[in-house]
Amino acid sequence: MTFRKFALNNVLRNKRIYAAYFLSSLFTVMVFFTFANFAFHPALTGDEINNKVTLGMLVAGGIIYIFSFFFILYSMSSFLQSRKREFGVLIVQGMSNGQIRRMVFLENMFIGFFATVFGIGIGLLFSKVILLIAENVLVMEESLNFYFPIWALLLTFVSFILLFFFISVFVTIVLRTKRLVLLIKGDKIAKGEPKASILLTLLALLLIGVGYYFALTTEGSEVFIALVPVVLLVITGSYFLFTQLSVFLINRLKSRKRLFWKKTNMLLLSDLSHRMKDNARSFFMVAVISTVAFSAIGTLVGLNSYLTEGIRSVNPFSFDYFMTDDRDELEQINETFKKYNLKTKGANIELTRFEQDGQSVVITTPKQYNTYAELIGEAKIELHGDQFTIVEKSTKHMMPSEIDLFNKPLVLSDGTEIPIENQNLGIAKADVLPPIDEYYIVSEELFSKLGEPTEVNKYFAWQVISGKKEDIIEAGRELTAEFLGFMAIDFLIHDIQSFWSPIMLVGLFIGIVFFVSAGSFLYFRLYTDLDEDKEKFTAISKIGLTLQEMKKVIGRQITILFFLPIGLALIHGAVALTALSNMFDYNLVLESTIVLGSFLLIQIIYYFLVRFLYTRQVKRAVY
Repeated sequence: MTFRKFALNNVLRNKRIYAAYFLSSLFTVMVFFTFANFAFHPALTGDEINNKVTLGMLVAGGIIYIFSFFFILYSMSSFLQSRKREFGVLIVQGMSNGQIRRMVFLENMFIGFFATVFGIGIGLLFSKVILLIAENVLVMEESLNFYFPIWALLLTFVSFILLFFFISVFVTIVLRTKRLVLLIKGDKIAKGEPKASILLTLLALLLIGVGYYFALTTEGSEVFIALVPVVLLVITGSYFLFTQLSVFLINRLKSRKRLFWKKTNMLLLSDLSHRMKDNARSFFMVAVISTVAFSAIGTLVGLNSYLTEGIRSVNPFSFDYFMTDDRDELEQINETFKKYNLKTKGANIELTRFEQDGQSVVITTPKQYNTYAELIGEAKIELHGDQFTIVEKSTKHMMPSEIDLFNKPLVLSDGTEIPIENQNLGIAKADVLPPIDEYYIVSEELFSKLGEPTEVNKYFAWQVISGKKEDIIEAGRELTAEFLGFMAIDFLIHDIQSFWSPIMLVGLFIGIVFFVSAGSFLYFRLYTDLDEDKEKFTAISKIGLTLQEMKKVIGRQITILFFLPIGLALIHGAVALTALSNMFDYNLVLESTIVLGSFLLIQIIYYFLVRFLYTRQVKRAVY
């Protein structure tokens, strides 16, 4: 048997350990190939927006490529740790350190080669399906037809073969004799009782608490200023949470004798304190990576909702038009509606500006307001005598108001001041009329006493009663290009989605890659201790541990392993998305629930699968 055959057999015989590494690498290659497939697609060349899509795909591929480097490095260290006994046997049999390094190099290259080939193959097999999905997600005007992606194939193959090669070389360089000796003796060295610092335990709670406080209480543009310090506080606090706080809590539970001696708690807690200490860095890494995935995808989904539904709520009309002069263009607009078979209901108003306290302020009447309110189904208002109301600026607009009308009297043309007691506040909605700043609605009697306006603007609005969505978009495209000041909300949202959807797709893929990698980290840490668990439960079963008790202990251990870091990441993600809501003053509860709930559901499914497979492995060795 040749040395290459020996290395290949080692991979095949350790397929339990290598499975997650191989599948995660395969998935990473497939995603990278998908981005390359988009980047080199003939339909995404020449156009400015498509060039941005291409650039975004290449940047995303680069991020995944860099992340893959560190992911594979971590994976290799897990394999070396789990195979310490195997290396010890090989050294006893006469294998030199150079041969062991060569074996590790060949093993990693075998896995890298097949992961790359199969990743490209699966990506190519499903490329048409992925292109069809992307075509709808990207809101493209033309089809992403299937093509044979020669350049994408070559780029992916060469990039990942080089990545695996450099990783393999790096591992063989750092794999020294002393490291091997420590690995061989690692399970022979008695572990002392894990201890936690009370000071660092309190510091963990303080850092996370302070970080959460600033994240949840900061609003508007200040969220950007607080972002870096909050992230640093929470990350540092999370590290101490896993390395100190978790061990402190377990030791406290162990000190409660009635709890500690109850049934299998002694076995669970004694082993758990060591595992928490050993796995603290892995838990920390999983929590941080998962938080990045949750926050990134949640932010993208939230911003998409804000940019579409937020804009629609501020602009409730299908079409509106601001006329700066007396040109009669309504006939051409109505002809365009007929061309696209759109049935509409229209209304027009005049908004007048008057000088108040040295500022140009919109002042209108209930009649003008009610004309638009009726068109969108809002309640009408009435004002009589010296009554007036101030309509505050919509909270959905990010820019601050340039004027402040509250607590100021309304001044008539003869200098008479109508006191603020005459205000009838809260009867009008901010998003009915076009102005985005605060404005007055006054009774007809008061309006006639304001004198000559400084400016008069004509507004026209239409609501589509019936018509196809694509026709509404096309009509909006044509009229927006034809008339300056014409607003078509459906076309505007379509235009925003055309720009935003590539970012959504890129972020979604990157987030999924991060989440899959986080799950793989947990898998590696769990299966690193498999042989030790087999020996432990075999010994304990001889003194009366039943199969059901063993399953209970393993189930609890895996539950903590899977849901402690992910649970913390979900809390971090929820806080981050709440901060995003505060920044835009836009409710993201639904979007946050969908994103975080989806990830939690995937993690639950993964947990049950891994628990079943792991328990079966231990059961076969013990019973």
